[in-house]
Formats: sequence, C-alpha cells, structure tokens
Amino acid sequence: MLTMVVAIIALALLFDFLNGMNDAANSIATIVSTGVLPPRLAVLWAAFFNFVAAFGLGVKVARTVGKGIVDVAVVDSWLILAALLAAIVWVWICTSIGLPISVSHALIGGLAGAGVAKAGWGALIVPGVVKVVVFIFVAPLLGMVLGFVLMVSVFWIFRRVHPRRVDGMFRVGQLVSSAAYSLGHGLNDAQKTMGIIAVLLYSAGYLDGEFRIPVWVIIACYSVIALGTATGGWRVIRTMGVRLTRLKPVGGFCAETAGAISIFSATAFGIPVSTTHTIAGAIAGVGSAHRVSAVRWGIARDIVAAWVLTLPTTALFAAGVWWLLSLITR
Repeated sequence: MLTMVVAIIALALLFDFLNGMNDAANSIATIVSTGVLPPRLAVLWAAFFNFVAAFGLGVKVARTVGKGIVDVAVVDSWLILAALLAAIVWVWICTSIGLPISVSHALIGGLAGAGVAKAGWGALIVPGVVKVVVFIFVAPLLGMVLGFVLMVSVFWIFRRVHPRRVDGMFRVGQLVSSAAYSLGHGLNDAQKTMGIIAVLLYSAGYLDGEFRIPVWVIIACYSVIALGTATGGWRVIRTMGVRLTRLKPVGGFCAETAGAISIFSATAFGIPVSTTHTIAGAIAGVGSAHRVSAVRWGIARDIVAAWVLTLPTTALFAAGVWWLLSLITR
C-alpha cells in the first residue's frame, strides 16, 4: 500500500511539473513578447515567484480540490491514479502542440470522471463542481474586462506623456506586474496538486483526524511547479505571447495586473480557477482596447475550443482508466 501511495505522489508531482511547464506561458508570455526580459531570464523570474507563493494565502484552493469535488468517502488510490493519468496525458498532448489549456480543469475533470465511474453521479459534490464550471466563463470574462478597463485608463492618464517615456516607465512596471501574476499563479495552481496528494494520504489512512495539508506537501508542490515553470513550454509561450496579439510594455503591464487581481481574488475565496483562461482573457481585453482587429480571433477560437474540450475529455478518459483498473484489480 505504501509503495503505491508513494508512486501516486510521484505521479502527482509529475502533473505539477507539467502544470508549471504549460502555465509558464501564463506567467511570462507578456513580459517576453514585450521584450522586457529574455525568455530564459523570464522563466526564472516567474519560477522564483511561483515558489515564494508557498508563504502566501493559505490552502483554501487545496481544500476545495481535495474535498470539494468528489466525496472523500468515495476516493481511493485507484480513483486518484485514474484522474492523474487522464490529466497528465491531456496536458502533455496540449503542451506538445502549443495549446494553452486549463491544467486545473484537466485535473478536476479527471477527478469527477473517475468518481462518477466508481460511485455514480452521487459521488460529485455539486456546489464545488458548479463553482468550477461557472468560473470557466467568469475567469476569462473578468480578465478581459479588467484588462480593457486598465488599458483604457492608462491611455487616458498618460495621454499627454511622450510614448517613449511611457514605454520606459512600464518596462519597469511590468517587472512588478509579472511578479504579481506569477505569485498568483503559484498560489492557485500548486494548491490543486496539494489537494490531490492530501486526499490521497487521507483516504489511505496516512492523515489522522481532520483533513489537512501537511507542510511537506506544500513545500514539495510549490518547488515542483516552480521547476516546471523554469523549464518552460516554449510553444505555448509563443501562442500566448506572440500569436494571440502583439503587446507593448504598457499592454503587458495591464494584462498581468488584470490577471493577478482576478487570481488573487479567486484564491482568497478558495476557488480553483484557470490561470490560462484568466490571462488569455486579459490579453484579449488589452488588445481590444487598441482595436478589435488587434486580437487574432482565430487563435482565440482554437484556445477556447481546447478549454471547452478539457473537462469532458479528461472526465471520459479518467472514467475509462478507472474501469480498466477495476478489471485488473478484481
């Protein structure tokens, strides 16, 4: 039993690594596309603040993932294994072809699909699932609105300042906004893997008493997601930072700030959101503030299609994996 738990924890940390790798684009796409930092330095900058997030806003998101999606009485090692395998395969495929997806929803879809396959629809905790589904739409819309409003506000405030001076000011500002966004990314995304590991330990009897997140799990998850970010998913970075819309430092600052505000707010309430959805919406909002045609809506359509497919695809895949594992282990 212990060997299996250790193996699944290793798999969860692999998922965490891939999360950082795919979501590196979310943290650094804007700062790379504006030329404020070169790519290699940008991923290290983002990775550092991903790790610093370990000392941030508690573990509310981890608790939501760990005991707010599937009834903990239903969860066992095989269910978690099925969920992780489904999420890892989907994330790896999308990262390889350069599609920025919601890694969070891949994991949650896997959990939900395996839970339903094992115990029926009653295994799902409806309020938690509804909260996740609602924020599939709320996160990008909030990011888009905030990005648009911030960009228009900056245009008005600095309308009489020479463009070169504005560019210089926001090159420095973008270092701060990028750090804030990376901090928010670490706070929300690493907690999802923390929740999975904690519920695994709880279901296997290695956590006594009330459901909690051990300190070693917190440190391990933040360290691994930072390492994944430092590795960088370069094709995804190109999609988010170059192909979706062209940005200048002032636009990068507004997009990152909008994304950071959205993610910090969701994290404070324990809501697992997609950092990919949020920053993509913010980038589109900033581009729209210039002109609607500044956004390559064909690229945006492909990204949204991947978002929509993530939950049902991973849910079905995880259900199938759980079914196969149940046959093998009978």
